Amino acid sequence: MAEKRADVADDIQLDMPKPQVTERAARSVNGFPMVGVVLLAFLGGALLVVLGIVLAANDNQGAGVSMIIVGGLLVLAAPVLAGGLTPVAPGEARVVQFLGRYTGTLRSHGLQWVNPISVRSAVSTRIRNHETGVAKVNDADGNPIEIAAVVVWKVEDTAQATFEVDDFVEFVSIQSETAVRHIANSYPYDAHQEQRASLRDNTQDVAEQLCTEIAARVASAGVTVIESRITHLAYAPEIAQAMLRRQQAGAVVAARKRIVEGAVGMVEMALDRLAEQDVVDLDEERKAAMVSNLMVVLVGDRDTQPVVNTGSLYQ
Repeated sequence: MAEKRADVADDIQLDMPKPQVTERAARSVNGFPMVGVVLLAFLGGALLVVLGIVLAANDNQGAGVSMIIVGGLLVLAAPVLAGGLTPVAPGEARVVQFLGRYTGTLRSHGLQWVNPISVRSAVSTRIRNHETGVAKVNDADGNPIEIAAVVVWKVEDTAQATFEVDDFVEFVSIQSETAVRHIANSYPYDAHQEQRASLRDNTQDVAEQLCTEIAARVASAGVTVIESRITHLAYAPEIAQAMLRRQQAGAVVAARKRIVEGAVGMVEMALDRLAEQDVVDLDEERKAAMVSNLMVVLVGDRDTQPVVNTGSLYQ
């Protein structure tokens, strides 16, 4: 089984491109003091405009015009500064870009202030579930089966998730389904041979292998896979009935084997006890007859009918 897992692991060595950009912290300022600056600029600018109008009306046009211009600029600057205020919720990050260049990621919760003309994209860093659809594939033995899995994942590197792939959610979805299909092709549904791993009998090993493969496929998108499990596993409908009969036949053979092993042990114990206690002296022919009778009684699937022999053992 270890050799089988090693073979499958060798098959998932993916030559993914190296990331062109990795996450780093963006330069920011606490947003609450900046709220005060914005209000001060707006109210101060409005006050200067009013005072400038008053001075201009009192024949002091030079000072009045200057105050109106300065006040107007402050009033116009207030909404520009307010545009840099960026709220960051828990479980969320903001990817900051300035003129098309990545400048960093905001991860600190609360109100932050960054360059107001930068572009800020929200990326969820919460844990997510993705359940693949039921896929119909062939297992390692060529039998058609149906399989589905659930993947628990989260964004670890927001820069890679934003810039390395077009849509990291769709990327995780497609790569997860690809990994599920590959794992299904690598293992048989049921192990009919000893020391062979199968999808049905080695669920823990298969889940670990699936998690490893999905993680390798989505690592370039800055995604971390927490866990993956197979949620649906069955033979395809066209062969389900035949495989059910095969499983039933295997169960019957296994049960018969266990019954025969127990019966042989009981017969052997009976002969040994008779010989030890010298209850009766049996020759080889009598032992053979006794063994035959005991095996019929112990192995038969129907109740036996006792026959009382009033003569000798040979009649």
